[in-house]
Amino acid sequence: MAQSNNKTITGKVLDKENNKPITFASIYLKGQAIGTISNEEGKFVFHISNKESGVIIISSLGYGSIEKNVDDFNSDQQIFLSAEVSALSEVVITTTKKKKLSAKQIVKKAYQEIANNYPDQSYILEGFVRDLQKEDSTYVEYLECAAKFYNQPTDKEIEAKVELVAIRNSYIAEKNPWNKQWERKNSIIDLIEDDFIRFDYGPIKGKNGWKYELEDILPYNRKYVYKIKGMDVPFQKATLYIDTESFAFVRMELTRTAHKGKSWKRRLTHGGEQLYYNVIFEYQKYKNKMYLKISKGRRYLEYL
Repeated sequence: MAQSNNKTITGKVLDKENNKPITFASIYLKGQAIGTISNEEGKFVFHISNKESGVIIISSLGYGSIEKNVDDFNSDQQIFLSAEVSALSEVVITTTKKKKLSAKQIVKKAYQEIANNYPDQSYILEGFVRDLQKEDSTYVEYLECAAKFYNQPTDKEIEAKVELVAIRNSYIAEKNPWNKQWERKNSIIDLIEDDFIRFDYGPIKGKNGWKYELEDILPYNRKYVYKIKGMDVPFQKATLYIDTESFAFVRMELTRTAHKGKSWKRRLTHGGEQLYYNVIFEYQKYKNKMYLKISKGRRYLEYL
């Protein structure tokens, strides 16, 4: 939209108890698929149409959400969220109709409900991607782009088609010759390939060597989510946040690391080997389906 037709809301989301920034908090218009998230410093910039005069919801996992009228926002306003704690046993009993489920049963239930909780029709997501490359202790390149993702229904194991709307990159320092040779012109593909739900892998299946522990129950968007820790010794660990009512995966974190000098041997086509790998996915409900809100990844490679 033209700049003259926009209003811009800026602010910072903070923990009310300790004033620390809350990263990846959701800031969105109530009942609409229009929103943004806070960055690592808790800051956000939200562009909306001048015609909008509704309610903005600010929420984050583990915190009570708040609502605020669009017209009540001040520039660079500080938004404080309060952490909420609930009795674990009480919520488990309430949401499972007096049948207490094990952590593994919860994960398997969530896996079975994927078809009901995620899009069953084609859809488009618009997003913004940032990619920062580092060699040893030196940053070498910064890439950012605006993109549209054309997705098939979730049950089709097909990567999204991507339209690059705008792209900008900066070379910060001289790259290693190896890195120059295998330079990624489009880093988006890494995040697309790591979609657990679409490509049916990782800790969501509750199979193989994965062991699970129900660690907590947290508030999220006026509901509750199970926080479940998963381990696949010795290389993998995960944290899963699962809605206590719909059993939708709300957030998923997976970390793979080398152990005692040994990697899980994911070798790359250019001769490298991954020593550390971390991905985070967070979803948000819109019209009773869960759509991707955040996708974040980190990788550390060894040159062979």
